[in-house]
Amino acid sequence: MADAETRYSTLEKLVLSLVQTARRLRRYFQGQPIHVLTNFRLQNVLSKPGLSGRLAKWAIELGEYAIEFKPRPAIRGQLLADFIAEIPQEKEEECKKEIEALVDQKQDKVWKMFTDGASNDEGAGAGLKITNPEGKHFTYALRLEFKSTNNEAEYEALLAGLRIAKKLGARHLEAHVDSMLVANQIEGSYDAKDNKMASYLAQAKALMATFATCKVKHINRSENKQADALSKLASVGFEHLAKDVRSEVLATPSIMNREILVCSETENSWMTPIINYLMRGILPEKKADAWKIRHKALNYTIQGDILYRRSYLGPLLRCVDPQDANYLLREIHEGICGIHAGPRMVVAKIMNTGYY
Repeated sequence: MADAETRYSTLEKLVLSLVQTARRLRRYFQGQPIHVLTNFRLQNVLSKPGLSGRLAKWAIELGEYAIEFKPRPAIRGQLLADFIAEIPQEKEEECKKEIEALVDQKQDKVWKMFTDGASNDEGAGAGLKITNPEGKHFTYALRLEFKSTNNEAEYEALLAGLRIAKKLGARHLEAHVDSMLVANQIEGSYDAKDNKMASYLAQAKALMATFATCKVKHINRSENKQADALSKLASVGFEHLAKDVRSEVLATPSIMNREILVCSETENSWMTPIINYLMRGILPEKKADAWKIRHKALNYTIQGDILYRRSYLGPLLRCVDPQDANYLLREIHEGICGIHAGPRMVVAKIMNTGYY
């Protein structure tokens, strides 16, 4: 309410709230009858013939709607409206500040994580311990069923810990690793020159970005005894682990192998003029060459962007360029199913297979 509206009488305030509601819900007020439940005599006030000023203006505005005033039978539905109307603005702001403080206090709680990786002749494993703000511990042992170095195992332990902490609902995480290489590469003081290390580093930074705050600190191995023991046990086998340790098997690395896309440009061949004429209507500049292409194109057709040669008695023959033709010749003449035959028989063999 504006400053002047706060000084209205109680009846004027009630009528003003009804007018504001009708303005905001105009379609509902026009589409169906409206029942207003109130213990105040708003109908008598709005129907007085001697109204003047703002009440007369509001009465005319509300007169276009089918509004029926009824006494309020129960107050349960009115409690929320009364509470919002009666609560002081200062108290509302104070409640908001208290709620924001509680939310910030809950979100500022930091989770702690200790990770370690080990690789030996018997295999590779990773161990990690996660502690929530209430002090509850979660221990995990992971066996890596793929070849990995000790540094790769350290990164696998860190990545697995970040994924698990995210699932547990951690927003603020403090990770402790005993690998100086991993800590310094994430910090930026070391460069990741190896391709695998660069991929692991990029994956770790991407997972760390999903947290509100995430820090990686280097600690001594003596401060990371539990994670170190879990990683060594996981690298040997799971049969030595206690029942309260959650174990998991990673069959593939966390980083994906780089995909190499080989692009090759198709060279012009004997089919290019015919394809250009049939698909785009392009002919050579010389009249003689253009006449030859028109005459030759009568024996060809294109289906699904593929050129085919029409045969008199058989099916359509798929046209191939010299490179593919060379491959077909080698497969038929000297491949697994090779035959000792002359050139004409080899050509006939290719055409019978469905190529031209």
